[in-house]
Amino acid sequence: MAAGRSLKLALFAISFLILLLAPSTTAARITRQGPLRQRLGRARPPWDEDGGGWKTFAYGPGYFANNCGAPSTDLPSVAKERLCGRPLGLRFHRASGDLYIADAYAGLMRAGKNGGEATVLASGVNGVPFKLTNGLDVDQVTGDVYFTDSSSRYSRAQNQLVTRTGDATGRVLKYDARTKQVSVLMSGLAYPNDVAVSADRTHLVVALTGPCKLLRYWLGGPEAGKYEVFADLPGYPDNVKPDGKGGYLVGLNMEKLELPFPFGPNKHIVGVRIGAQGEKMQEITGPKAMRLSEVVEKEDGRIYLGSVESSYVGVVSTAT
Repeated sequence: MAAGRSLKLALFAISFLILLLAPSTTAARITRQGPLRQRLGRARPPWDEDGGGWKTFAYGPGYFANNCGAPSTDLPSVAKERLCGRPLGLRFHRASGDLYIADAYAGLMRAGKNGGEATVLASGVNGVPFKLTNGLDVDQVTGDVYFTDSSSRYSRAQNQLVTRTGDATGRVLKYDARTKQVSVLMSGLAYPNDVAVSADRTHLVVALTGPCKLLRYWLGGPEAGKYEVFADLPGYPDNVKPDGKGGYLVGLNMEKLELPFPFGPNKHIVGVRIGAQGEKMQEITGPKAMRLSEVVEKEDGRIYLGSVESSYVGVVSTAT
């Protein structure tokens, strides 16, 4: 997907990997396989294009004991999510093969390279439990994990109240791979949703859903521990992911303003590419019905689309 031009997504141009409940995020190993996606209480491995389909890769404690794996095409109830868990963030540590999982209810978890039952690494910090563990990223050099707790007051079942009430109790946290301890990097934030480690590992980029902004938090250098507005966005961001070119792809769940103008282009922005210095490089537009959580571009030019409101993973080929 070349920067500098708008990418228009038409429904007829999207291939669907179906029967996946509300896919919010993706992770991929360095293999020929496709994406790994999250579902109720578990993470599923790469889609097998030779006909194998989706198979369970990792799951939270008590997943099978609570009959969470029963087949269903319905979105899970709040009670079911609380019982079975709801992974919202996934990321592999390439050196170890471990999969780190941000589960909205359980907290930060880790599954080994062969999958299976995940271990809960942290469910709170400094005496304050996590209420809405959301996005994460891994420093591939140190193995440290950066993740968000979107609110200290509201759970995922109440996530709309985070924005509606102007709640600003969210935090950005660090799990130190060496000490196994969690520390708070940023607090008092309005709906920190996802976090990404920069390509040069000097800073984090944090997506704030309510304010429609990206923040830059400095990890080292003279500005270490300080943060600033990195980019203003045309909509409410969900996930922010490195684009492999020094910049970031941001999925927008909704635009800031959607008015039915009787003239001019009927443009619906569902994602943006942000450059390494915070500049807007590209808009991704699509049908009005499309509300994305994540946009991920792979080396072959294919773009994977995820949404917490859809039962499929979209795949778009941008090859010309």
